[in-house]
Amino acid sequence: MKREELLKRVENKEDISRVIDQAEQAIKNWEIVVTDFLSPPVLAEVQSIFQNLTEIEALPWGGYPQAERQRIGLSRPDLPLDESQIALAALDIAGNFLFDPATHRDFLGSLLGTGIVRDKVGDIIVLGERGAQAIVVPEMVDFLTSSLTQVRSVAVKTQQIDLSELKIRPPQKKEMTTVEASMRLDAIASAGFGISRSKMADAISHKDVRVNWKEITQSSHNVKAGDLIAVRGKGRLEIGEVSVTKKQRYRVNLVRYK
Repeated sequence: MKREELLKRVENKEDISRVIDQAEQAIKNWEIVVTDFLSPPVLAEVQSIFQNLTEIEALPWGGYPQAERQRIGLSRPDLPLDESQIALAALDIAGNFLFDPATHRDFLGSLLGTGIVRDKVGDIIVLGERGAQAIVVPEMVDFLTSSLTQVRSVAVKTQQIDLSELKIRPPQKKEMTTVEASMRLDAIASAGFGISRSKMADAISHKDVRVNWKEITQSSHNVKAGDLIAVRGKGRLEIGEVSVTKKQRYRVNLVRYK
């Protein structure tokens, strides 16, 4: 594997370099190596650079199909690799949050407050006043069940559950069509998220917008069918079919996920 060549076109060089190390280990030792949890931008880059390599297979899995944070299993193509070989564990963090509601950030902060690093934690599913569920690496289960006892002011009981007990809510989605003069990011995202173009331009310049999980800071960046736009705090927008009208404008089908 030509490391310098692979790292030349990536943003998250340190993370990708670590994954390349693990891929080389998998090739050399004829074994399956599993990464820690990777963020969506890193996942996208790993899949992009590894998809053209014939000597390594990379399989992402985060516990359920829409998981944002996932581990990647790495192996030679000769070895059978499936999701069951990517070790995951699920935790139930139960408490009465009726009078002190906790957000995703609160649960993550409490998990990290026990002393573990972010890479050991996958998705967190907030269950409102009942608490949350978290996906973690299996080796952290015993530690977290004894150490995670409070979130905000609420006492919690943390225990392991089966992955099948995760209360996954399918993402809410809204389909729409817009007609725009161009395929500029600010124009398409403004229409899709229902906010003014100037506010969207501000969000872009403040590094709050990603296209296919890559940070974009130019409002004039052109997007295309199949692209995924993520805006911090707003959700995601998928660009569907694009056609050109008689007046040479772009009719764009959009799906917004909340």
